[in-house]
Amino acid sequence: MRNVTKDNITDVFKSYMAASTDARTREVMNALVQHMHDFAREVNLTHDEWRKGIAFLEGCAAIESEDHHEFVLASDVLGLSSLVDMLHSRPDATSSSVLGPFHVSGAPPLAVGGDMKRHYGGPVLLAQGTIRDTDGNPIPNAELDIWQTAPNGMYASQDDEQDTFSFHGLMTVGEDGRYAFTTVKPVEYTVPSDGPVGDILRACGRHPWRPSHLHYIVKAPGFKTLVTEIFPEDDPYLDQDTVFGVRDDLVMTYVEKPASDFPEGMAISGTVDAPFLSVEFDVTLARA
Repeated sequence: MRNVTKDNITDVFKSYMAASTDARTREVMNALVQHMHDFAREVNLTHDEWRKGIAFLEGCAAIESEDHHEFVLASDVLGLSSLVDMLHSRPDATSSSVLGPFHVSGAPPLAVGGDMKRHYGGPVLLAQGTIRDTDGNPIPNAELDIWQTAPNGMYASQDDEQDTFSFHGLMTVGEDGRYAFTTVKPVEYTVPSDGPVGDILRACGRHPWRPSHLHYIVKAPGFKTLVTEIFPEDDPYLDQDTVFGVRDDLVMTYVEKPASDFPEGMAISGTVDAPFLSVEFDVTLARA
């Protein structure tokens, strides 16, 4: 096209698509460019603003690493990650929620009833529940990948004082679908704000805080993998999560119990000598 204008450039882009282009690729790319061009026309995007946008992407790439995913973080704080989660959540299953930038693959096995708290201070939390299908039946041998922050509000990949898999565990449930583990009560924390994403938050007058939570990835053959988080109902940031991860069905209640009520059969049974927190949270998986 020789005569490209601000009014026809979007249609010109679409006309450049080859006839052999995959139909879904055509749909996504045409919609992406349509919205991007409409955005630029709507705000009358300046050269300086365009350069700042490019600099933002370059800044994300500069600090991206195996342990720090700035592009994922950008998607999280802009609400895109949660929107994609919600678009593909099943109403009859547990809601999905953001993976976040700090998941570490290859976590060590954690037996049902195992402990992730170890030597760390803070209240003991006993988390347990049943992994079920949408008919309410337990799913045997499901796999539960668990991770959280340490009491200092940092994930293992952020903190040189923690080992690689601190507060990470990979559990395979039994025939009854039950999971159970002990850990320390998670704390609210700030997402990293020392990079380009922090600049976006400050420019928008937004805080970087997330409510405390446990991360789960739940897998079972024949079922859709679930990536989710669960949040305590009394967290001060429950209604202002900076990455928009909270859903009604992911809110749980901690119940404080005396040490004498701590159950037998757990890895730390017999060692709990102070009140502990307990939560029962069932997970429902949709069939693939």
